[in-house]
Amino acid sequence: MTTHTSALATPSATPLTEPPARFRDLIAAEWIKIRSLRSTPWVLALTILFVLGSAAMAALADKAAGSEPGEFLVYDAYPSTGYLTLILVAGSMGALTVVSEYSSGLIRTTTVAVPSRSAVVLAKAVVVAALWTAVGAAASLGSFLVSQAVLDVHDAGVPLTHSDVLRPLVASALLAPVCALVGLGLGVLLRHAAGTMLTGVFTLLMLPTMFSESNRWSADVKHAMVSAAWTRLVQTWEPDPGSLGYTATLPGAWIVYALWPLVAVTLAVLVVRHRDV
Repeated sequence: MTTHTSALATPSATPLTEPPARFRDLIAAEWIKIRSLRSTPWVLALTILFVLGSAAMAALADKAAGSEPGEFLVYDAYPSTGYLTLILVAGSMGALTVVSEYSSGLIRTTTVAVPSRSAVVLAKAVVVAALWTAVGAAASLGSFLVSQAVLDVHDAGVPLTHSDVLRPLVASALLAPVCALVGLGLGVLLRHAAGTMLTGVFTLLMLPTMFSESNRWSADVKHAMVSAAWTRLVQTWEPDPGSLGYTATLPGAWIVYALWPLVAVTLAVLVVRHRDV
């Protein structure tokens, strides 16, 4: 007896697999997450306005006291009140890009869609760095222009092309992304909103005040902090050689700027590779 096989062969079942997400797709997704938060534009706008307002108030105070013609008053253009606030907000918002996903449980959906957790962290870092660089540039340039507009009334302002302007301008613009990336790294490491915020405030703002420049070891620790590096970079006068304190160097301050976000993001990438959600 002969058996006949069906003319229609059953095709072998092949599972349908999604192509791996491209890095630019991850960046676009992270940008959508940040942009979709209603609080983000308000926080950014209010932060910039506060920095500009602090610069205007500092310039008005020096204008009332009287300033030397042509003197570049860096503490008017970049007052510590405005920029310490910028450090706080940038660090907190950088942390929220991570801890908000952990608190809401969205991180589980993210890791299922994109198994490469290190790529997700790097995409977050790129978006955070780009966003806060733009914010920092707007705040830095705006505070300089506002303060000089006030000082120009008494001929105490300087133009943007002045030799002492570029370094403080760039350092103040980069302060925001540096702190935001540090906050992002802390958020990945701690994964808890309150703990991350407290650690960020202590590390970026409180810890540098605990060390002085009178002793070499204490000065070295202080100069390794982001806020101390910013203070040195916006300083347009050279330190007094006869001073009893230890002063940070300009190359050292730039290195601090580079190392803090680099170390924070690197640790975050290494940790997420070897940790469950």
